[in-house]
Amino acid sequence: MTPPRTKTDGDLSDSVDTLTAMSTPAPTATDTPAIEAIGLVKKFGDAVAVDDVSFSVPRGSVLGLLGPNGAGKTTTVRMMTTLTAPTSGTARIAGHDVVAEPHAVRRTMGLTGQAATVDELLTGRENLSMIGGLYGIRRRDLRRISDQLLEQFSLSDAADRPVKSYSGGMRRRIDLAVSLLTAPPVLFLDEPTTGLDPRSRSELWDVLRGLVAQGTTLLLTTQYLEEADQLADDIVVINKGKVIAQGSPLHLKEQAGKASLVLTVSHADDIPAAEALLRKTGGDVFVDTGARRLTAPADGLADMNRVIGWFTDSGIAVDDIGLSRPSLDDVFLSLTGHRAEPTTDAQQEVPA
Repeated sequence: MTPPRTKTDGDLSDSVDTLTAMSTPAPTATDTPAIEAIGLVKKFGDAVAVDDVSFSVPRGSVLGLLGPNGAGKTTTVRMMTTLTAPTSGTARIAGHDVVAEPHAVRRTMGLTGQAATVDELLTGRENLSMIGGLYGIRRRDLRRISDQLLEQFSLSDAADRPVKSYSGGMRRRIDLAVSLLTAPPVLFLDEPTTGLDPRSRSELWDVLRGLVAQGTTLLLTTQYLEEADQLADDIVVINKGKVIAQGSPLHLKEQAGKASLVLTVSHADDIPAAEALLRKTGGDVFVDTGARRLTAPADGLADMNRVIGWFTDSGIAVDDIGLSRPSLDDVFLSLTGHRAEPTTDAQQEVPA
């Protein structure tokens, strides 16, 4: 959903004029980052929820904002979308300052929160019509835009059904469709697939990839590490309000440790000879005798190809051989001390 629909957005819902002003996105320079966080700080009394967070997101790319529950992800997004004022620092969205130019920021962005907030008693088409009317979109244009969005999100067949009859994945798609009524160049997604089954999650990923291909810039918070790996060009990891790591998924995985060569021999009697061959790589070899599996460190495919040659020449029968790289879950564990867990309603960060 876009900021005007959020129940906690204060003055964003106080004026129809504000909503109407959002209907015409402002032009932006192509060399300006789509999203910039500049020393963002947010305090609640003596508690520091966000502590000097800075990053930038190039136009047409995807940034994944990762962190454990209560790390400050949602609070950061709320500041960047003008839903709460920073204690200090600022952010720029499509070149507009969130503190000095909040109305211009709202014209250039959309927001989909952790839970779908469309009206369940209305149909999908009626939800689009209602919000489009608040934006001041002309009725003739609104019908065309609504039809396009319903088609894009595979909701045409369900367009005239009440949203309460939709599945979880369909509700998330109609919520996202509403956020795109004014074709904002920047879209914030706060835990967009929480609670969805794997198929619905995969379908929503396809939709998001399509948006990026059309030039939309995405910032998404997520605790599904696979989601960040699938979608994000860059990742920022925050913990206790601070940025603790930043880089591409591959870069962060490399920081978490080297790749491993995993080999399974066909016969248990060959394990000692296989271990001796693997020790030629120069690293320690871990042997799981029961599974007939041996693991050794490797730098990449060149190491694997060399080992394959050794075993081919040795005559040792091998059931399987492969290269295993650290996952983003390994990165998360190494940086924060525990694995990521999907947010539940009871664990969501407390907004300002």
